[in-house]
Amino acid sequence: MSVPDTKKTPLHEVHEGLGATVTEFAGYRMPLRYGSETAEHQAVRTSAGLFDLSHMGEIFVTGPQAGAALDYSLIGHLSALAVGRARYTMICDAEGGVLDDLIVYRLAAETYLVVANAANAATVRSELTARAEKFDGATVDDRSDAYALVAIQGPKAQGILGKLTDAALGDLKYYAILPGAVSGVDALIARTGYTGEDGFELFVSAGDAVATWAALTEAGGDDLRPCGLSSRDTLRLEAGMPLYGNELTAETTPFDAGLGRTVKFEKGDFVGRAALAAIADRAPERTLVGLVARGRRVPRHGYDIVGSDGTPCGVVTSGAPSPTLGKPIAMGYIDAGHTEDTDLAVDIRGKHEPVDKVALPFYRRTP
Repeated sequence: MSVPDTKKTPLHEVHEGLGATVTEFAGYRMPLRYGSETAEHQAVRTSAGLFDLSHMGEIFVTGPQAGAALDYSLIGHLSALAVGRARYTMICDAEGGVLDDLIVYRLAAETYLVVANAANAATVRSELTARAEKFDGATVDDRSDAYALVAIQGPKAQGILGKLTDAALGDLKYYAILPGAVSGVDALIARTGYTGEDGFELFVSAGDAVATWAALTEAGGDDLRPCGLSSRDTLRLEAGMPLYGNELTAETTPFDAGLGRTVKFEKGDFVGRAALAAIADRAPERTLVGLVARGRRVPRHGYDIVGSDGTPCGVVTSGAPSPTLGKPIAMGYIDAGHTEDTDLAVDIRGKHEPVDKVALPFYRRTP
Protein backbone atom coordinates (compact mmCIF):
# COMPACT_ATOMS: atom_id res chain seq x y z
CA MET A 1 0.00 0.00 0.00
CA SER A 2 1.35 3.42 -0.88
CA VAL A 3 1.92 6.06 1.76
CA PRO A 4 -0.07 9.31 1.40
CA ASP A 5 2.86 11.42 0.22
CA THR A 6 3.95 9.00 -2.52
CA LYS A 7 3.98 10.92 -5.79
CA LYS A 8 2.64 9.79 -9.15
CA THR A 9 4.18 10.64 -12.49
CA PRO A 10 2.01 12.29 -15.17
CA LEU A 11 1.83 8.86 -16.83
CA HIS A 12 0.52 6.95 -13.82
CA GLU A 13 -2.95 6.35 -15.25
CA VAL A 14 -1.40 5.15 -18.51
CA HIS A 15 0.61 2.54 -16.62
CA GLU A 16 -2.46 1.38 -14.72
CA GLY A 17 -4.38 1.09 -17.99
CA LEU A 18 -1.62 -1.11 -19.39
CA GLY A 19 -1.87 -3.42 -16.39
CA ALA A 20 1.56 -2.57 -14.99
CA THR A 21 2.77 -3.94 -11.70
CA VAL A 22 3.39 -0.72 -9.79
CA THR A 23 5.85 -0.29 -6.93
CA GLU A 24 7.11 2.52 -4.72
CA PHE A 25 10.49 3.78 -5.82
CA ALA A 26 12.27 6.93 -4.62
CA GLY A 27 9.02 8.40 -3.39
CA TYR A 28 7.08 7.70 -6.60
CA ARG A 29 4.61 5.10 -7.80
CA MET A 30 6.50 3.56 -10.72
CA PRO A 31 5.87 0.67 -13.15
CA LEU A 32 7.99 -2.34 -12.22
CA ARG A 33 6.94 -4.40 -15.22
CA TYR A 34 3.98 -4.67 -17.62
CA GLY A 35 4.20 -8.42 -18.14
CA SER A 36 7.42 -10.34 -18.67
CA GLU A 37 10.46 -8.34 -17.61
CA THR A 38 12.60 -10.65 -19.76
CA ALA A 39 10.50 -9.82 -22.81
CA GLU A 40 10.86 -6.11 -22.02
CA HIS A 41 14.61 -6.50 -21.70
CA GLN A 42 14.86 -8.37 -25.01
CA ALA A 43 12.68 -5.78 -26.75
CA VAL A 44 15.25 -3.08 -25.94
CA ARG A 45 18.10 -5.27 -27.16
CA THR A 46 16.37 -6.24 -30.42
CA SER A 47 13.84 -3.51 -31.28
CA ALA A 48 12.80 -0.74 -28.86
CA GLY A 49 11.43 -0.09 -25.40
CA LEU A 50 9.55 2.87 -23.92
CA PHE A 51 10.26 4.06 -20.37
CA ASP A 52 8.69 6.58 -18.01
CA LEU A 53 11.55 8.34 -16.22
CA SER A 54 9.51 11.26 -14.93
CA HIS A 55 10.67 10.58 -11.37
CA MET A 56 14.11 11.97 -12.23
CA GLY A 57 15.03 15.48 -11.10
CA GLU A 58 15.45 18.38 -13.54
CA ILE A 59 17.40 21.23 -11.96
CA PHE A 60 18.34 24.28 -14.02
CA VAL A 61 21.42 26.39 -13.30
CA THR A 62 21.37 29.67 -15.18
CA GLY A 63 23.18 32.98 -15.38
CA PRO A 64 26.56 34.36 -16.47
CA GLN A 65 28.34 32.40 -13.72
CA ALA A 66 26.36 29.17 -14.13
CA GLY A 67 29.33 27.32 -15.60
CA ALA A 68 31.67 28.51 -12.88
CA ALA A 69 29.17 27.53 -10.19
CA LEU A 70 28.89 24.03 -11.63
CA ASP A 71 32.67 23.71 -11.94
CA TYR A 72 32.90 24.42 -8.21
CA SER A 73 29.91 22.25 -7.27
CA LEU A 74 30.66 19.13 -9.35
CA ILE A 75 33.76 17.11 -10.20
CA GLY A 76 33.46 17.76 -13.95
CA HIS A 77 34.57 20.73 -16.04
CA LEU A 78 31.14 21.93 -17.07
CA SER A 79 32.10 25.44 -18.20
CA ALA A 80 34.09 23.75 -20.97
CA LEU A 81 31.02 21.85 -22.20
CA ALA A 82 29.84 22.99 -25.62
CA VAL A 83 26.26 24.18 -26.06
CA GLY A 84 24.14 21.22 -27.13
CA ARG A 85 26.33 18.62 -25.45
CA ALA A 86 26.00 16.57 -22.26
CA ARG A 87 28.42 15.15 -19.71
CA TYR A 88 28.27 12.43 -17.10
CA THR A 89 29.57 13.72 -13.77
CA MET A 90 29.07 13.52 -10.01
CA ILE A 91 28.47 15.71 -7.01
CA CYS A 92 30.73 14.81 -4.07
CA ASP A 93 30.99 15.89 -0.47
CA ALA A 94 34.10 17.46 1.04
CA GLU A 95 35.55 14.01 1.76
CA GLY A 96 35.15 12.91 -1.87
CA GLY A 97 32.15 10.67 -1.23
CA VAL A 98 29.61 10.53 -4.04
CA LEU A 99 26.29 12.22 -3.25
CA ASP A 100 24.85 11.48 -6.68
CA ASP A 101 25.86 10.79 -10.25
CA LEU A 102 24.40 13.18 -12.78
CA ILE A 103 24.04 14.07 -16.42
CA VAL A 104 24.50 17.77 -17.16
CA TYR A 105 23.27 19.26 -20.45
CA ARG A 106 24.35 22.69 -21.65
CA LEU A 107 21.26 24.11 -23.34
CA ALA A 108 22.61 27.63 -23.97
CA ALA A 109 25.62 29.75 -23.05
CA GLU A 110 24.13 30.55 -19.64
CA THR A 111 21.69 27.64 -19.19
CA TYR A 112 22.48 24.17 -17.88
CA LEU A 113 20.12 21.30 -17.09
CA VAL A 114 21.26 18.97 -14.28
CA VAL A 115 19.45 15.63 -14.21
CA ALA A 116 19.60 13.94 -10.81
CA ASN A 117 18.50 10.54 -9.60
CA ALA A 118 15.04 10.70 -8.06
CA ALA A 119 16.11 9.58 -4.59
CA ASN A 120 18.82 12.24 -4.49
CA ALA A 121 17.13 15.15 -6.27
CA ALA A 122 16.42 17.06 -3.06
CA THR A 123 20.00 16.63 -1.88
CA VAL A 124 21.38 17.74 -5.23
CA ARG A 125 19.10 20.78 -5.29
CA SER A 126 20.10 21.74 -1.75
CA GLU A 127 23.82 21.27 -2.36
CA LEU A 128 23.80 23.14 -5.66
CA THR A 129 21.87 26.00 -4.08
CA ALA A 130 24.30 26.28 -1.17
CA ARG A 131 27.40 26.00 -3.35
CA ALA A 132 26.11 28.49 -5.92
CA GLU A 133 25.85 31.15 -3.22
CA LYS A 134 29.55 31.84 -3.85
CA PHE A 135 28.59 33.06 -7.33
CA ASP A 136 26.42 36.15 -7.73
CA GLY A 137 25.65 35.34 -11.36
CA ALA A 138 24.20 31.85 -10.90
CA THR A 139 20.63 30.79 -10.09
CA VAL A 140 19.47 27.28 -9.18
CA ASP A 141 15.87 26.40 -10.08
CA ASP A 142 14.33 22.97 -9.50
CA ARG A 143 11.75 22.41 -12.25
CA SER A 144 11.27 18.67 -11.70
CA ASP A 145 7.50 18.86 -11.26
CA ALA A 146 7.12 20.83 -14.49
CA TYR A 147 8.78 18.14 -16.61
CA ALA A 148 8.11 14.59 -17.70
CA LEU A 149 10.91 12.42 -19.06
CA VAL A 150 10.19 9.66 -21.56
CA ALA A 151 12.92 7.43 -22.97
CA ILE A 152 12.85 5.34 -26.12
CA GLN A 153 15.75 2.90 -26.26
CA GLY A 154 16.89 0.23 -28.67
CA PRO A 155 18.13 -0.30 -32.22
CA LYS A 156 14.79 0.79 -33.72
CA ALA A 157 14.44 3.88 -31.52
CA GLN A 158 15.67 6.36 -34.12
CA GLY A 159 13.36 5.00 -36.80
CA ILE A 160 10.33 5.21 -34.54
CA LEU A 161 11.08 8.68 -33.18
CA GLY A 162 11.95 9.87 -36.67
CA LYS A 163 8.32 9.37 -37.70
CA LEU A 164 7.27 12.04 -35.21
CA THR A 165 9.89 14.77 -35.56
CA ASP A 166 11.73 16.81 -38.15
CA ALA A 167 14.72 17.14 -35.79
CA ALA A 168 17.99 15.95 -37.31
CA LEU A 169 18.26 12.76 -35.28
CA GLY A 170 20.87 11.28 -37.57
CA ASP A 171 23.21 14.20 -36.87
CA LEU A 172 22.65 14.13 -33.11
CA LYS A 173 25.74 12.66 -31.46
CA TYR A 174 25.76 10.49 -28.36
CA TYR A 175 25.57 12.70 -25.26
CA ALA A 176 24.09 15.61 -27.20
CA ILE A 177 20.76 17.43 -27.00
CA LEU A 178 18.62 19.64 -29.22
CA PRO A 179 15.20 21.27 -29.08
CA GLY A 180 12.53 19.91 -31.39
CA ALA A 181 8.85 19.10 -31.79
CA VAL A 182 7.73 15.50 -31.24
CA SER A 183 4.27 14.97 -32.72
CA GLY A 184 3.66 18.68 -32.31
CA VAL A 185 4.87 18.78 -28.69
CA ASP A 186 7.85 20.95 -27.73
CA ALA A 187 10.65 18.76 -26.42
CA LEU A 188 14.31 18.61 -25.57
CA ILE A 189 15.64 15.56 -27.42
CA ALA A 190 18.75 13.99 -25.90
CA ARG A 191 20.73 11.07 -27.29
CA THR A 192 21.37 9.52 -23.90
CA GLY A 193 20.18 6.49 -21.99
CA TYR A 194 20.80 3.89 -19.30
CA THR A 195 20.42 0.65 -21.22
CA GLY A 196 23.58 0.12 -23.25
CA GLU A 197 21.61 0.66 -26.47
CA ASP A 198 21.19 3.63 -28.77
CA GLY A 199 18.21 5.74 -27.90
CA PHE A 200 16.74 9.05 -26.87
CA GLU A 201 15.40 10.75 -23.76
CA LEU A 202 12.64 13.29 -24.30
CA PHE A 203 12.07 16.13 -21.83
CA VAL A 204 8.53 17.46 -22.27
CA SER A 205 6.17 19.44 -20.10
CA ALA A 206 4.26 17.34 -17.59
CA GLY A 207 1.01 18.19 -19.36
CA ASP A 208 2.32 16.78 -22.64
CA ALA A 209 3.50 13.44 -21.22
CA VAL A 210 0.41 11.38 -22.09
CA ALA A 211 0.23 12.71 -25.65
CA THR A 212 3.94 12.03 -26.18
CA TRP A 213 3.68 8.47 -24.85
CA ALA A 214 0.62 7.81 -27.03
CA ALA A 215 2.30 9.16 -30.17
CA LEU A 216 5.41 7.04 -29.61
CA THR A 217 3.29 3.97 -28.90
CA GLU A 218 1.35 4.42 -32.14
CA ALA A 219 4.47 5.10 -34.19
CA GLY A 220 6.27 2.09 -32.72
CA GLY A 221 3.51 -0.46 -33.16
CA ASP A 222 4.72 -4.00 -32.61
CA ASP A 223 8.35 -2.82 -32.56
CA LEU A 224 7.91 -0.87 -29.32
CA ARG A 225 7.17 -2.31 -25.89
CA PRO A 226 6.53 -0.40 -22.63
CA CYS A 227 9.25 -1.26 -20.11
CA GLY A 228 9.47 -0.96 -16.34
CA LEU A 229 12.11 -0.59 -13.67
CA SER A 230 12.99 -4.31 -13.59
CA SER A 231 14.18 -4.46 -17.19
CA ARG A 232 15.87 -1.07 -16.87
CA ASP A 233 17.95 -2.54 -14.04
CA THR A 234 19.02 -5.67 -15.91
CA LEU A 235 19.80 -3.62 -19.02
CA ARG A 236 22.04 -1.18 -17.12
CA LEU A 237 23.70 -4.06 -15.25
CA GLU A 238 24.61 -5.84 -18.48
CA ALA A 239 25.99 -2.51 -19.74
CA GLY A 240 28.13 -2.16 -16.60
CA MET A 241 26.52 1.14 -15.62
CA PRO A 242 26.64 2.05 -11.92
CA LEU A 243 23.51 2.55 -9.84
CA TYR A 244 23.50 5.03 -7.00
CA GLY A 245 22.93 3.21 -3.73
CA ASN A 246 24.68 0.13 -5.10
CA GLU A 247 27.98 0.84 -6.88
CA LEU A 248 27.99 4.49 -5.82
CA THR A 249 27.32 5.80 -2.31
CA ALA A 250 28.53 8.56 0.00
CA GLU A 251 31.08 6.02 1.26
CA THR A 252 32.59 5.49 -2.20
CA THR A 253 34.63 7.88 -4.31
CA PRO A 254 34.76 8.11 -8.11
CA PHE A 255 38.16 6.36 -7.96
CA ASP A 256 36.67 3.40 -6.08
CA ALA A 257 34.21 2.87 -8.93
CA GLY A 258 36.88 3.11 -11.62
CA LEU A 259 35.52 6.49 -12.68
CA GLY A 260 38.48 8.65 -11.76
CA ARG A 261 38.53 9.98 -15.32
CA THR A 262 35.46 12.04 -14.49
CA VAL A 263 37.40 14.07 -11.90
CA LYS A 264 38.84 17.16 -13.59
CA PHE A 265 41.53 18.64 -11.35
CA GLU A 266 42.74 21.02 -14.05
CA LYS A 267 39.67 23.25 -13.76
CA GLY A 268 40.59 24.65 -10.34
CA ASP A 269 38.92 24.45 -6.97
CA PHE A 270 35.81 22.37 -6.32
CA VAL A 271 34.10 20.69 -3.41
CA GLY A 272 36.00 17.50 -2.57
CA ARG A 273 39.11 18.44 -4.53
CA ALA A 274 41.62 18.07 -1.66
CA ALA A 275 40.28 14.70 -0.57
CA LEU A 276 40.17 13.34 -4.11
CA ALA A 277 43.63 14.69 -4.96
CA ALA A 278 45.04 12.87 -1.94
CA ILE A 279 43.91 9.50 -3.31
CA ALA A 280 44.16 10.09 -7.05
CA ASP A 281 47.60 8.51 -7.47
CA ARG A 282 47.22 5.78 -4.88
CA ALA A 283 46.57 2.17 -5.72
CA PRO A 284 42.85 1.66 -4.98
CA GLU A 285 41.94 -0.21 -1.81
CA ARG A 286 39.17 -1.96 -3.69
CA THR A 287 38.18 -2.49 -7.31
CA LEU A 288 34.78 -2.75 -8.98
CA VAL A 289 34.62 -5.94 -11.04
CA GLY A 290 32.21 -7.97 -13.12
CA LEU A 291 31.27 -11.49 -12.03
CA VAL A 292 29.60 -14.27 -14.02
CA ALA A 293 28.17 -17.19 -12.07
CA ARG A 294 29.10 -20.69 -13.15
CA GLY A 295 25.87 -22.07 -11.75
CA ARG A 296 22.26 -20.90 -11.76
CA ARG A 297 22.06 -19.21 -8.36
CA VAL A 298 22.06 -15.42 -8.53
CA PRO A 299 24.55 -13.28 -6.57
CA ARG A 300 22.52 -10.45 -5.02
CA HIS A 301 23.28 -7.05 -3.56
CA GLY A 302 25.03 -7.36 -0.20
CA TYR A 303 26.26 -10.94 -0.61
CA ASP A 304 29.90 -11.57 0.37
CA ILE A 305 32.50 -12.32 -2.27
CA VAL A 306 35.00 -14.89 -0.98
CA GLY A 307 38.54 -15.58 -2.15
CA SER A 308 40.38 -18.81 -2.83
CA ASP A 309 41.16 -19.10 0.89
CA GLY A 310 37.44 -19.09 1.67
CA THR A 311 37.44 -15.77 3.52
CA PRO A 312 35.37 -12.71 2.52
CA CYS A 313 37.25 -10.34 0.22
CA GLY A 314 34.50 -8.13 -1.14
CA VAL A 315 30.78 -7.56 -1.57
CA VAL A 316 28.26 -7.80 -4.41
CA THR A 317 26.72 -4.44 -5.27
CA SER A 318 24.28 -5.54 -8.01
CA GLY A 319 23.25 -8.93 -9.33
CA ALA A 320 20.57 -10.44 -11.55
CA PRO A 321 19.97 -13.11 -14.19
CA SER A 322 21.23 -11.80 -17.54
CA PRO A 323 18.72 -12.40 -20.35
CA THR A 324 21.42 -11.68 -22.95
CA LEU A 325 24.14 -13.92 -21.52
CA GLY A 326 21.76 -16.56 -20.17
CA LYS A 327 23.68 -16.62 -16.87
CA PRO A 328 23.53 -14.78 -13.54
CA ILE A 329 25.83 -11.76 -13.47
CA ALA A 330 26.91 -9.29 -10.83
CA MET A 331 29.08 -6.29 -10.09
CA GLY A 332 30.95 -5.98 -6.83
CA TYR A 333 33.90 -4.53 -5.00
CA ILE A 334 36.94 -6.72 -4.34
CA ASP A 335 39.69 -5.80 -1.87
CA ALA A 336 43.02 -4.87 -3.44
CA GLY A 337 44.80 -7.98 -2.18
CA HIS A 338 42.41 -10.25 -4.08
CA THR A 339 42.17 -8.57 -7.49
CA GLU A 340 44.37 -11.26 -9.04
CA ASP A 341 42.52 -14.10 -7.33
CA THR A 342 41.13 -16.41 -10.03
CA ASP A 343 39.21 -18.68 -7.68
CA LEU A 344 36.39 -16.45 -6.46
CA ALA A 345 32.96 -17.39 -5.16
CA VAL A 346 29.90 -15.67 -3.73
CA ASP A 347 28.43 -16.73 -0.43
CA ILE A 348 24.78 -17.41 -1.27
CA ARG A 349 22.93 -18.41 1.88
CA GLY A 350 25.95 -20.20 3.31
CA LYS A 351 27.11 -21.94 0.15
CA HIS A 352 30.10 -20.70 -1.84
CA GLU A 353 28.98 -20.49 -5.47
CA PRO A 354 31.89 -20.19 -7.96
CA VAL A 355 32.05 -17.09 -10.19
CA ASP A 356 34.37 -15.90 -12.93
CA LYS A 357 35.78 -12.38 -12.81
CA VAL A 358 35.32 -10.59 -16.14
CA ALA A 359 35.95 -7.15 -17.59
CA LEU A 360 33.06 -4.70 -17.60
CA PRO A 361 30.72 -4.21 -19.35
CA PHE A 362 29.12 -7.62 -19.78
CA TYR A 363 27.41 -6.41 -22.96
CA ARG A 364 28.44 -3.87 -25.56
CA ARG A 365 26.19 -3.10 -28.51
CA THR A 366 27.44 -3.36 -32.06
CA PRO A 367 27.66 0.16 -33.54
